[in-house]
Amino acid sequence: MPRADHGSTGSPTASRRRVLRTVGATGAAGIGLAGCVGRGETGPRTVEVAANTDVKDNLDEIQSKLYEAGLSQDIELDVIAGSASTGARKQQYNRWLSANLETPSLFMMDSGWTIPFIVRDQVANISELRPKLAKDVQEGVFDTFVQSLESRNGDLYGIPLFPTTGSMLYRKDLVKEAGYAPDEEGWATSPLSWKKFSEVTKKTREKTDTQYGYTFQADAYEGLSCCDFKEFTATWGGSYFGARENLFGPVNDRPVTVDSEPVVKATRMVRTFIDGDASNALDSVTGDISPRAVLQWSEEPSRKPFSNGNAVMHRNWPYAVAINGAEDVFGEELGLMPIPYGVKEEDAKFDGYGGSMSSLGGWHICLNPNSPNQEMALEIMEAMTDEDFQLFLFEKLGWLPPRPELFESDRAKEVPVMGRYLKTLKQTVENSVPRPVTVAWPQQSTKIAQKANASFGGEASPKQNMKTLQQQLERIEEASARETEGGQ
Repeated sequence: MPRADHGSTGSPTASRRRVLRTVGATGAAGIGLAGCVGRGETGPRTVEVAANTDVKDNLDEIQSKLYEAGLSQDIELDVIAGSASTGARKQQYNRWLSANLETPSLFMMDSGWTIPFIVRDQVANISELRPKLAKDVQEGVFDTFVQSLESRNGDLYGIPLFPTTGSMLYRKDLVKEAGYAPDEEGWATSPLSWKKFSEVTKKTREKTDTQYGYTFQADAYEGLSCCDFKEFTATWGGSYFGARENLFGPVNDRPVTVDSEPVVKATRMVRTFIDGDASNALDSVTGDISPRAVLQWSEEPSRKPFSNGNAVMHRNWPYAVAINGAEDVFGEELGLMPIPYGVKEEDAKFDGYGGSMSSLGGWHICLNPNSPNQEMALEIMEAMTDEDFQLFLFEKLGWLPPRPELFESDRAKEVPVMGRYLKTLKQTVENSVPRPVTVAWPQQSTKIAQKANASFGGEASPKQNMKTLQQQLERIEEASARETEGGQ
């Protein structure tokens, strides 16, 4: 199959039918493109939304639930679904908004690229238009998720729809066979160290004669730079740009730290996972637990060996939990735990990192500042923040609720498959970190993915590659700052 275009959903198109059957997938493949028009004074007032195909397929029920959440009965949504590519969708949105078009009124935006639209003033300021709505969101939604919707002065530019994060799937039956007791040891909420994780993986693979130990995504693509590599480095207390406060800039006025000791150590760890005691191995972890094929794998190619019973451990997004937790796959023998850690938070080199950390993805709803239907669109946004509506989206589409307390609700716990894993999923969102999206990120992301992939594969030493990468990222920072007349 063609490689899925990675977005922060982590939900490739090829698996959508299976995921929706399972109830509990992220349901975020195939986002649509739309416009926004009114239907006249005498008929329903229509607000068209650039949203995802799952919204279009379930529009009648979604519309009904919005009415129950307080939306005026004469306001209707219209969704036109288009490209499944998050990259193509971003480019289309940019063309529409750069041209100051009035339609669509609402955009379903990937949290991984919302910030540049905010910086360019291409989406409306909700803190100015609806202060009470903005305050409710900023006080009630996961802090990490809200950050990807805020300007540097703290104003809110949309409403969070659903978050998604990376986590570690594992075969509970296999690790038990190897002598471990994951339930008694509390793996669901007590992160393992990378040292113990690698030992468990190696021993389980050998004792159960399983083909692979640990599978993940390490192809040279956006998913490596935004997610897997960022998780590896963050759990060792490292970062691309120093302290967490530098995530979103200012460009060319922040340190570039990819050549720092924790980042190099994380890179050496992955090198060890793949090639064991090869040169530049990290002595503190057990090696030879991952196939070299991970160097060409994105989400779906990495998931399939695990789903087919050929791997012990697997890093992926919630959609993979829904698939593998189904009764016709592993059922309750699927285990889920947070991403392991290299150093604890108090020992991290950079503030805001260390301990178990997950990459944050997900989707928001943003408002077109040029729309003549802003009042109706804002009413829709307010209805979408209703707790019952958010739980409905979790039940129907598997979209994780953006509010922490909803993970504790009886209604969420009753959702098939995903309801079993709420404690772990909540913890991964709480301990997540957004991708460092700025005007410089598209170019930087490509360089990071290339150098990380090359380091994992043994092309030059991790230390040498990370030093080269540091110089490349600094040049991109300088060029981006010049282009934007001083940066962000």
